[in-house]
Formats: sequence, C-alpha cells, structure tokens
Amino acid sequence: MTTRGVLYVHSAPRALCPHVEWAVAGVLGTRVSLDWIRQPAAPGTWRSEFSWQGQAGTASKLASALRGWHLLRFEVTAEPCPTAEGERYSCTPDLGIFHAVTGIHGDILIPEDRLRAALQRSRRGETDLEAELNKLLGKPWDDELEPFRYAGEGAPVRWLHQVV
Repeated sequence: MTTRGVLYVHSAPRALCPHVEWAVAGVLGTRVSLDWIRQPAAPGTWRSEFSWQGQAGTASKLASALRGWHLLRFEVTAEPCPTAEGERYSCTPDLGIFHAVTGIHGDILIPEDRLRAALQRSRRGETDLEAELNKLLGKPWDDELEPFRYAGEGAPVRWLHQVV
C-alpha cells in the first residue's frame, strides 16, 4: 500500500544540501536532485520542498535519515492510507524532533495514554496542563517553524516516487 507526502526542508546550510539529497535518495531508492532556493528567514541557509510517494512508513524513514543534522530545520508529512494513519514530523535544532499521528483531515490525533499522562503530571503540580497540551500538539515546533514556512510560500514543489 502506498501513501504520499511532502518533505519541507525549511533551512539548511549550503554545505549540508547535498547530504540531504543523498539521505532522501537512500530512503526513496532513486537519485534525488532538489531545487534549492535561498531561505530569507535565515540568511545563509537554503530551503527546498517536494512531494513524494512511497510505502507507508516512508515519512518515518525520511525523518530518521535527516534528524541527525543539528543545523537542519525540516518537516515531513504523510497522508493516511488504508493501512496506516497519517504522520507529521517536525524538527528544529533547538527542539529536536516532534512526531504526531494525523487523521484524514490533517488533525493531530493524540493517544489516550499521552493525554492521561499529561493530566497526571499537571495534577501532581509537575507542569501546567496547557503547556503539556501545547507540546502534544507540537505548538513549540509550529512557533519556531512558522517564519520559515511563511518565507517559503510560492516555492516550487516536485513529485518524487519511491522505487520499489
């Protein structure tokens, strides 16, 4: 069963761009040459985005392949398919990686056990419930990435297909 998604590289130093392409190519099993444009939200960095199609789990593999580079900001999304929920991964140098399961309309689906744990931490006074819920929804990552998303409006999108 296949799904499709989008990889958004929001900012990468120029020297890292070929490494990103190699990592993506390794996951997709095909040569990858991304169209890089300057990222105005972080002068000296570059951005790229493209759509992909592959097996369920490809978003996870892409995020894993890219997460090791500290200076990289990226997001990977995957649409739901008959055998898997959708996914969203966000990564920033300061926050690390965020993962969420998404429904058919793109809404984040938070597992019951994670909600219960957040509620218990809040009741024990360890944390604020609103802050816990914001983390479960990925708000800190959204807040940090929003200027980079906005700066990328109008960027070209390319389709890549995983070779099976």
